[in-house]
Amino acid sequence: MHDLLPYIPGQLTNILDGLTFFMPEICLALLFLLVLVTDLIGGKSAEKLCRTVAYAGMLIVIFKDLQQVAMVLNGGHYLFNGMLLLNHTSLVFKFIVDVLAFILLLYFAWDDRLKSHPKRLADLYTITIGSVLGLHLMVMSINLLSIYLSIEMVSIASYLMVAYRSENAFSSEAGLKYVLFGAASSAMMLYGISLLYGFSGSLSLFSADFMHGLLQANGLGVSFAIALVLIGIGFKLSFVPAHFWVPDVYQGAPTPVTAYLSTLPKIAAFGLLINFLTPFIFFAKFTAFDFRLVLSIIGIITMLAGNFAAVLQNNVKRMLAYSSIGHTGFALMAIVTFTAQGINALTYYLAVYGIANIGALALATYFANVEGTEDIDGYKGLGLKYPAASVCFVIILISLTGLPVTAGFTGKLFVFSAVYNVYQQTHDGWLLLLMITGALTTVVSLFYYIKIPLYLFLKRTENNTSPVRTSHYIVIFSIIIALLILLLGIFPDRLLAYL
Repeated sequence: MHDLLPYIPGQLTNILDGLTFFMPEICLALLFLLVLVTDLIGGKSAEKLCRTVAYAGMLIVIFKDLQQVAMVLNGGHYLFNGMLLLNHTSLVFKFIVDVLAFILLLYFAWDDRLKSHPKRLADLYTITIGSVLGLHLMVMSINLLSIYLSIEMVSIASYLMVAYRSENAFSSEAGLKYVLFGAASSAMMLYGISLLYGFSGSLSLFSADFMHGLLQANGLGVSFAIALVLIGIGFKLSFVPAHFWVPDVYQGAPTPVTAYLSTLPKIAAFGLLINFLTPFIFFAKFTAFDFRLVLSIIGIITMLAGNFAAVLQNNVKRMLAYSSIGHTGFALMAIVTFTAQGINALTYYLAVYGIANIGALALATYFANVEGTEDIDGYKGLGLKYPAASVCFVIILISLTGLPVTAGFTGKLFVFSAVYNVYQQTHDGWLLLLMITGALTTVVSLFYYIKIPLYLFLKRTENNTSPVRTSHYIVIFSIIIALLILLLGIFPDRLLAYL
């Protein structure tokens, strides 16, 4: 114990210096406590107070993110003895996560079934803020310990959110499945981390000891350990084969929670994957594990499995669940370029995908609110009955498909361009196969996305009565998202300038 005393002042100084670059996360931690206390002392008006505090707090966090732009202009900053890294890429991912989290906080109160929960929504706001803190840590983690802890922090919050409507048997079943699959993937990841630590003697991904230690270890053992860690990350990304939980959980969870699961953890997991891959990719002597080959195969299978399975679905949430798997596979195309252009394309693609996917699920909530239907068959003839919502739904689905002139098309174009530029230099057959699969599955996605406009406008139903009630906030929300998708598709530089 006495041997450690000389090091304590230096460690404390390092921690205090890191706090300067940790202000968004400190704000999130304080916001979590503030929303929690507001819920406890707010009484009957606790839900409204928690919602207001959460909105205001997330705006402050977004402002703190923007303040950090100047901090990363000259490079990254290692925080807390190399546990976290604040650089341009992690800051962009944090900003995307925070903006989408703010949008989701608005959306939570518009779902009738979620709002009717006996405990109301105050607890859900608290859980969401806590999860966003975990997402921040995920995109900044460069130490195997911080990677595991941040993933578990997000996982625990996600389990609670999926099973939030505990009085609903389907929601409880979805929560149980999610916990079981999450525990299995967590155990595998922890075993992989322990092996990497045993081989290298270091937990820090960016330390010289870590890579040199792996070079001296058995290549097959190192590859096995890396595969286990990738499965843990893949659970959040929902790529094949860590995707089995997605359809049932997305369908059983409350729709706003489905919107959360399909966007925020997925985006943060891509940021984490970039951090994990970076030391292996830029250390030329490491050849034990071919990341481009493995991730290309996973991307191809994920695109095919997600898109072809989505064609067979009738439930809107289940269809969007499988489509999100397909989008994960497509986003992996940008990862395997291992270039700055690929990362820029990835961040743009994830940002517009997140906006469009939340919009699509918000409109699924709208039709569930006004018509009580979650199946595509129930959308027959509703296009003329609810024209504004239906037109916005079509625009959002066009963007998710990747058709001009939407932001989704521009995002896919950027990804294809990044992959093609690398292919021209390397002539790697797997990159060519990725591009072919991406183009094929984009065509396949038309077959299931187009079903919703088909039923809305071309199918007829005998029930043409006037709507009994409408969800005006969702209509306004969807109009804004549809316009934003069109504007970003026509003027992509408006977003690219900040990525």
